[in-house]
Amino acid sequence: MSSSSLTLPAADAARITLYGFVGAMLFSATSSAPTPLYPLYRSLYHLSPVTITVVFASYAFALLLALLTLGRLSDYIGRRAMMLAALLCNAAALAIFMLAHSADMLIMARIVQGLATGMALPAFGAAILDGDKVRGPLLNSITAFLGLLAGSLAGAILVAFAPFPTVSIYALLFALMLLALVLLPFIPETVTPVPGALRALKPQIAIPPRALGPLLRMLPVNIATWALGGFYLSLMPTLVILATGTGSPFVGGSVVATLMLSATASVFIFRRWPPQRALFIGTMALMTGVSITLMGINHHLTLLLFLGTAIAGQGFGSIFSTIMKIVMPLAESHERAGLFAAFLVESYLAFALPAMLAGSAVPLLGLAATANYYCLGILLMAALSLLAGRGMVGLKAERG
Repeated sequence: MSSSSLTLPAADAARITLYGFVGAMLFSATSSAPTPLYPLYRSLYHLSPVTITVVFASYAFALLLALLTLGRLSDYIGRRAMMLAALLCNAAALAIFMLAHSADMLIMARIVQGLATGMALPAFGAAILDGDKVRGPLLNSITAFLGLLAGSLAGAILVAFAPFPTVSIYALLFALMLLALVLLPFIPETVTPVPGALRALKPQIAIPPRALGPLLRMLPVNIATWALGGFYLSLMPTLVILATGTGSPFVGGSVVATLMLSATASVFIFRRWPPQRALFIGTMALMTGVSITLMGINHHLTLLLFLGTAIAGQGFGSIFSTIMKIVMPLAESHERAGLFAAFLVESYLAFALPAMLAGSAVPLLGLAATANYYCLGILLMAALSLLAGRGMVGLKAERG
């Protein structure tokens, strides 16, 4: 048994949609806020690149755990209850960040933050759909990118120009989190709670047979896309300082923000394109952008670094949204949760593990050489995906 949606007046529906949209963005912004601070943490607490990537990846693993176990809970106990739990948990994470003075505390903050985000995204995303079923899917596809953009850019500005750089961005987000908590009682509930919450905690990971082939064919480019995001959100700010010769954290944060802004735009640009065509163009954009970014890194050309990032962002956003369009309709309604869970496991492992491997390689190879090998790996995975796509088209033509 699952919950039933409540019919809401238009004003209430608009309010829950707006609250869900802003709330989901706020959680994504919180997740990217530490990114511009990693170079500062590295110098203040004498952290190695390995430690930096462990701090980054601990968030992804905690998020994945929460998504798989708590992701469906709002369908049973209500949206507002899960929103409350997520907001309180995220406020605790921000408090730990403000008090942090070591790698252990940073890892603890990231784990709590990951758990909070894993609770928040399904509840806030479902609330958006409850309030607006027509525009809800589009809004859900851009909340993460807009939030990551806002968090990385605000973090870069505050760490560069505000006093107390290791506290200011978290204090701002903490205040916004408190405001969201104050507003929560005024937000209407959209579902009727039902029994079965304990059963919902059991992860459902299952790929329907009809979806397995397409998912495997798109596996390389999906890994490439999430690995690119993981690299930008962990090591890119430090790499930008090395490549451009500037010590300002604002530049590194701006590069990350450029990727997210471009990814947001690509969702709108490609949303009406046929999925196979959008996937091909997105993959080409990813490969082109990564290649130009590599040139910018190796030749210390800041303009090429930003240009390549902007082009890669077009692939980053379009590939993610297009894979969802292709794969999710292949599951029946009772199979979607299991398929989505499998997709999340694949994606977040690609988000965290390559970044951790890169962090481990930096002491041996150096940051610039590690970036070269990392980007070449992304290009190889994207090229494999193009070959798999051509094979699929050829097989269809033969059968036709």
